[in-house]
Amino acid sequence: MSESFNLYTLLTLTGCLLAGIGLSWLLYRRSDHLDKRLRYGLAVCRAIVITLIGFLLFFPLVRNISYTLEKPIIVIGQDNSISAGSIVAAGFNKQQYERDLKSLSSRLSDKYEVKIYNFSDSVKSGFDFKNEGKLSNGAGFINKLNDELVNRNVGAIIMASDGIFNRGGSPLYDLNKLKAPVYTIGLGDTVPKKDLMLSNVNHNNLAYLDNEFTIEAQIQAFEAKGAESTILVVENGKSVYTDKFQITSDAFAKTIPIKLKASKLGLQKYTIMVKPIANEISDRNNIQHIFIDVIDARQKVLIAASAPHPDIAALKQAIMMNKHYDLKVVLGDDLNAINPNDHGLIIMYQLPSLQNDASGFINKVKESNAPLWYILGAQSNLNVFNQLQNSVNFSGSNQTLQEAFPVVNLNFTAFSLDPANVKLIEGFDPLQAPFGQLNARGDAIVALKQRVGKIKTESPQLFFMNDNGKKTGYLIGEGLWRWKLSEAQEEQISTVFNTLVSSSVQYLSVKDDKRKFKVYTAKNTFDENESVLINAVLYNDTYVAVNTSDVSIQIKNGEGKAYNFLFSKTESAYQLDAGALPAGNYTYVASTVLGGKKYTAQGIFYVNALLAEYQQTTANHQLLNTMSAGTNGKLYMPQDLLKIVKAIEGNDQIKTLSYEDRKYEELINFKWLFVLIMVLLTLEWFFRKRNGEI
Repeated sequence: MSESFNLYTLLTLTGCLLAGIGLSWLLYRRSDHLDKRLRYGLAVCRAIVITLIGFLLFFPLVRNISYTLEKPIIVIGQDNSISAGSIVAAGFNKQQYERDLKSLSSRLSDKYEVKIYNFSDSVKSGFDFKNEGKLSNGAGFINKLNDELVNRNVGAIIMASDGIFNRGGSPLYDLNKLKAPVYTIGLGDTVPKKDLMLSNVNHNNLAYLDNEFTIEAQIQAFEAKGAESTILVVENGKSVYTDKFQITSDAFAKTIPIKLKASKLGLQKYTIMVKPIANEISDRNNIQHIFIDVIDARQKVLIAASAPHPDIAALKQAIMMNKHYDLKVVLGDDLNAINPNDHGLIIMYQLPSLQNDASGFINKVKESNAPLWYILGAQSNLNVFNQLQNSVNFSGSNQTLQEAFPVVNLNFTAFSLDPANVKLIEGFDPLQAPFGQLNARGDAIVALKQRVGKIKTESPQLFFMNDNGKKTGYLIGEGLWRWKLSEAQEEQISTVFNTLVSSSVQYLSVKDDKRKFKVYTAKNTFDENESVLINAVLYNDTYVAVNTSDVSIQIKNGEGKAYNFLFSKTESAYQLDAGALPAGNYTYVASTVLGGKKYTAQGIFYVNALLAEYQQTTANHQLLNTMSAGTNGKLYMPQDLLKIVKAIEGNDQIKTLSYEDRKYEELINFKWLFVLIMVLLTLEWFFRKRNGEI
């Protein structure tokens, strides 16, 4: 322990010492009868005890200063990716390189603290020369060092790599955080080799059934001028596109747009490949797989009416603005031949009608599960309407009509109503609505209310309900063509009216998923180095999520190999981390039992083979040199890597740091002081008693 004394401390300590000497003198000045040596010894004991007690009183705290030495940390990062091991320069001796790198570590560890890592798609401790990493993430390696070695004495970073970083971006921009020189070891070959590759494929993940979609294939070639190749697209083993192209330069790049047609529903796999050319260094980068989810967004919409009306034309124009709606208009007796269940939505325009009851069609509508949108007007048969559905009862007469203006319900949330359009909607001309009282039996989601004259009423004009699990919409009033005309009079394109009709149709036609057991993957495609995550949810009869039952799943690859798992339970659902799976196509079947009833769910997903390490075959030593030069380091070739030892030893900036630690401690914590006081007092008391002193 080292103590620092100032003048006050020195004076106080001197005072305590003088007090101890003075009190001892007063006690022993008349003890001539004692042996001289004993008298002086007892006086010294008493002086020391009084001095120590005074010191405890005046110095309850003492300041301690300690020093800690920290050796410089030398980090060795070794690229363990496929490209760093498979593309090598002429004369490169892999075994010698491995021995030299281990020797470098051993020689540096004599004077420095050495930390060893290998990195590819992840960062791990220690050397690994298998070069099986599917990706190379140099930025991830540097970021890990930034996290682990923050505020540490990092002397230098040694990075052995080919400079091909295909994940995480360039590590160049994160090096300044470590404030240490970077010595790079250039692996790989900087001489371009003859190679043709499919460098990238741009595509959307979603396509609509029977629609055309475009993918863009980006092709590169090196040292292959004059060669010819063919690009192919294969879907389910069948070629759907082929085209030849000529390589016109040694550094060749070409983007080929490919138009395909989505002809089959579900997740579709497309294989894009370019045929290899003679003597190219690798054909692993000539192929890529993409996955596109083909959905059928088209909905069959039926407008059913007893007779033509201008409103039907307005509705038809608005609905047909969306190409994913397949609209059909059927009038009068032709309705009796229609099957309501063939349609995703039926618009009952003034049906049931006073003119033509279409009883056959009405009865089929009553038994069907198709969503309905009722539009009531002067020709509506209100009595039959009240009998046809159970959600709304309208007591009134068709003989009397009233003008009802629309008023937007600002609390409506079933679909978005642009605030900028509210004023336009409320400026529409009035609808001709049957006069009467409307009673809704249940919760109504009101989009528009009625304004009669200047009085805003609570009577709904456009609203939606759920009729025994079937979505149902209601519009009270005819004259929609006037709304369309109102926009035209304001010199507006009919977007507000079209949007209102289209949103209503979409809300009613979208099918709710009522399955009690749902299993779905976090995404449709996974890379072969990432974990496959699968979620599941189970509902009871009241559609409340529960997780009391166990859920098991069997995953099979394309060859029929099965993987069995049990889901983990979360707060109210289930989750499974199936880990990383080999590249290929997979199907799964999950099952559980609730209330004695078995539920199953199935699906598919794909695991993509990672080809990034084959996409670039020319080492990027220029990037490595830039990393070194920007941090006062240097680029070395593998055969010279042991020279890094002298470079580090000769760098005056790499040195051991001494950290001073100052802290105050309570003197009362030093127990040996009390032991010393007790020993001295005991000795003094013993010898005084022995010699007859009080």
